[in-house]
Amino acid sequence: MPQSLSSVLVHLTFSTKHREPLIVPSVESKLHAYATTVLQTVNCPSLAINGTADHIHVLFNLSRVKTIAEVVEELKTSTSKWIKTKGPGFRGFHWQSGYGAFSVSSSNVDKVVRYIQGQKEHHQARSFQTEFRSLLRRHGVPFDEQFVWD
Repeated sequence: MPQSLSSVLVHLTFSTKHREPLIVPSVESKLHAYATTVLQTVNCPSLAINGTADHIHVLFNLSRVKTIAEVVEELKTSTSKWIKTKGPGFRGFHWQSGYGAFSVSSSNVDKVVRYIQGQKEHHQARSFQTEFRSLLRRHGVPFDEQFVWD
């Protein structure tokens, strides 16, 4: 086959450092729009982006020539630099050092999009840490609690 083709959908999530509630309403939608642009630039179009004050979820199509780690590094670095320009309250903004990335079947895209769109509602009852542990367990990712959080 002379052509390389792929369809790899990734559900990515990561939090602000120490889960500080820094993604405030005044920058949230602009942050999501900027993240969408960053992903488009690296040829990884987003299908959904949402989150809460302390974390973000992204569903994107992974480029066939990029690794997840490369995409995450570009996304976190670019959005961190961008948000630091939005005022003195954001100068110390940092994302956590790690992330969670989970494969998504094309048959589950609508379900994952709804899940991402409903972030604010379901976080009224549970924390990011509880949600993240649940995602890790659901996807069979082993983890050591002492190394998950910064």
